[in-house]
Amino acid sequence: MRARTEILLLIACCAFLLFYGLGAFGLLGADEPRYAQVAREMLDRGDLITPTLNGKPWLEKPPLYYWQAMLTYRVGRAFLPATGVTEKCARLPGAIDAALMIAFIYFFLGRFRAGTELDAALIAAGSAGIIGFAHAASTDMPLTATFTIALLAWYAWSENQRKTDLAIFYGAIALGMLAKGPIAPALAVVIVILFAIVRRDSKLLLRTFWLPGIALFLAVALPWYILVQLRNPDFFRVFILEHNLARFSTNVYHHPQPFWFYLPVFLLAAMPWTLWLILAIAERLRLIWREKREAFSSPDDSWVLFLLLWMIVPILFFSLSQSKLPGYILPGVPAAALLIAEHLADRRERQPRVPFRLAVLHAILCGGLIFAALSAARIAYTHRLTMTPETLFTAAISLALTIGIAATLIMPSRPQMLRQVTILSIILSVATVIRFAAPAIDATQSSRPIAATIENFSREPVPVALYHVGRTTQYGLDFYLDRATQTYENNEIPSQPHLLVAAANTGTEFATLIPGRKVSYLTSLPARKLELYWIGVK
Repeated sequence: MRARTEILLLIACCAFLLFYGLGAFGLLGADEPRYAQVAREMLDRGDLITPTLNGKPWLEKPPLYYWQAMLTYRVGRAFLPATGVTEKCARLPGAIDAALMIAFIYFFLGRFRAGTELDAALIAAGSAGIIGFAHAASTDMPLTATFTIALLAWYAWSENQRKTDLAIFYGAIALGMLAKGPIAPALAVVIVILFAIVRRDSKLLLRTFWLPGIALFLAVALPWYILVQLRNPDFFRVFILEHNLARFSTNVYHHPQPFWFYLPVFLLAAMPWTLWLILAIAERLRLIWREKREAFSSPDDSWVLFLLLWMIVPILFFSLSQSKLPGYILPGVPAAALLIAEHLADRRERQPRVPFRLAVLHAILCGGLIFAALSAARIAYTHRLTMTPETLFTAAISLALTIGIAATLIMPSRPQMLRQVTILSIILSVATVIRFAAPAIDATQSSRPIAATIENFSREPVPVALYHVGRTTQYGLDFYLDRATQTYENNEIPSQPHLLVAAANTGTEFATLIPGRKVSYLTSLPARKLELYWIGVK
């Protein structure tokens, strides 16, 4: 009965936190619409091998996300033929992958760390990083899910020596390689080697290199790489040399950040559990300093060591990279959730009640999360937080909730309410963003409203050109209009009548590029600082 209750609670939380609001706002940034469009073109062409964008090979990423999105598009078209390719369908793979990962965490810990499984699963599902990327059409969540399943399966095998678990490890790592490339097996190898070194167990490495498992890995991961190379001779250069080695060693893609960039990013990804993550790490470091190698002598200590390596290796590895994006260290977030759950279980055995100081600090984090959610709409429009009556009212609501959370945690009659009040604050924050901030995010960050405005002026698929418009808008319009846009700056000026999306107040500039052609102003999009024109013929 308890297990059924826990599973129902977990299903309800995951259904809301991971799936609610997938289509509340349009696709964001450059990557979401680009990945979504690649999947649509592969589906329309019936091609499972070569990713294409605007009809040309686009070889930056492996196909796992595209295959998943193709499936959700096909199902969407089966039920809603006119709107089968939507934001919901494009983002559904990430949500499904996250849910499968949470389920694997729950059942794995039920076998090996009984008593921590519900906490760990809910903490993982309620971490800001997991929620955010579960709502994204990207390759980060497929990689994180497969990587998590692989490492948990490997640790299970190291405990019980069941070949089934080792086979799951090799199969899941192969899927990770299909999700984002060689980074999945590379990180796994480093973590396993470091774990064996610290444990002084070289035989563990030898037993890990299991020939049937290696054959399974090659059988799952290798066929696509061989076929795509045969069809696209540039694949090795583009994917391996440019988008793996060059991306790591140089700033060729213009994502420079300082070395310490991932420390605050990781702490934010763990919100609102960040305090407990810091405490868990600090406690373990004190133990290591005091007991040295004896700190990893027991099975419990080995589990914590494994989680620390799993969490730290991606952070250190990508900190060395010259190109940094927040999603790169997402594979380490599940390890943080498991470490927090282990720390809380150990703390409850020693001290059921939450100390006053920790209760207040945790309540402040939860209240800050709610404040950020309530302020998200205003920040989306103004790009800053200003001191207005609305801001003060938002702060008052957040303060009241902070006091309520702190009071609940320190009540003598409710010593174990930490999980409940935290999950409640997370649910309130997600609901607030989806319900109140989504329209502002859509208007200011997505190309969906721009495409809708274009279609209001022209139902026919006329050419669309851009002038001084960023690539995020360009990729978004390519997806929503389902056709390639052209850019005046690249001398791509359609000879036939067309619609032009231009940066505000640039009419006199682009007019010099089309002398003698009739220019008709149509409307403006103030939230994006854009204007729409109809360009006729000479």
